[in-house]
Amino acid sequence: MPERIAEVTALLAEVLAPRAPLTVIVDGGDPGAAAAFAARLAAAFPTTARAWRVDAVLGLTGPGGGMFDSALNVLEPATDRILVFLRGGPRHRFAEGDGEGRAQVVIDHRDPEWPVIRHLHPDLAGVDRWYLSESRAFFAARAADWDTKFGDDMPRYAEAVRLTGVRPGHVVLDVGCGTGRALPALAAAAGADGRVLGLDFTLGMLDAARRAGRDDRATLVLADARRLPVADATADVIFAAGLVHHLPDPEAGLAELARVTRAGGVLAIFHPTGRAALAARHGRTLRPGEPLSEERLGPLLAASGWRLDSYEDVPDRFLARATRR
Repeated sequence: MPERIAEVTALLAEVLAPRAPLTVIVDGGDPGAAAAFAARLAAAFPTTARAWRVDAVLGLTGPGGGMFDSALNVLEPATDRILVFLRGGPRHRFAEGDGEGRAQVVIDHRDPEWPVIRHLHPDLAGVDRWYLSESRAFFAARAADWDTKFGDDMPRYAEAVRLTGVRPGHVVLDVGCGTGRALPALAAAAGADGRVLGLDFTLGMLDAARRAGRDDRATLVLADARRLPVADATADVIFAAGLVHHLPDPEAGLAELARVTRAGGVLAIFHPTGRAALAARHGRTLRPGEPLSEERLGPLLAASGWRLDSYEDVPDRFLARATRR
């Protein structure tokens, strides 16, 4: 596992070193974790030059005077300063803060031995430099026990498939299928004359789907949702569970889903938990303008070739249904 720490700090050092002189500030709520990560990051920079400084910011009081305010809630990015936010530790402390939103680098640090970059500002590195490898690392570490943690969601998947309207003979793509929890219901609805493909970019997730026997009536494909190995206008239905809010460019991702869908085809954007409940699970509150908010999702879909037909966001389900124009 220490190799994962080395991968992350090496990537960040490679991205940040050309910007020196530079101050890198690491924060996230756990002083010990911030200090340890700052030390590892400092050590990853090349020894040929030391025109930078990496600090863990400790004990900085926020604008409200609260002792638990994140330092990044009051600091602002600058041309000579990079803010790094570690997700982890006592998450409830910063649920109302915007430290993560201000940071140019966000790292999932709930397991300090397996950090994963979840956001890099595009001014630092293009998304193709980090998104696929880091996202695969994030989900690979969770694949083995995914169904153990979330197995009780299966009835919600079956109900979402029913509401999506898959019919016998349909070609269905489950994009970001994970361990394939929707595949049995999708295959049953599409029938013997239909075809179901489960696509995911994490080999461990697809392996878990095979172990669960969910490839009996579905074809599993290792694929990036942003560049699907599928011909234009192939699908009658796209089922996308827990996908869109993970995409680095939701509009481009939705446009790729539109490319592979025939005119009149259906897109179902699903999550077995409502947005507010999911945010609370991760120790934060919803922010305006998030991709799956109703006020933003409608225009995103319209700009990428879809028409939003229905939108439901309740505690035990998020389901938005759209039609390919």
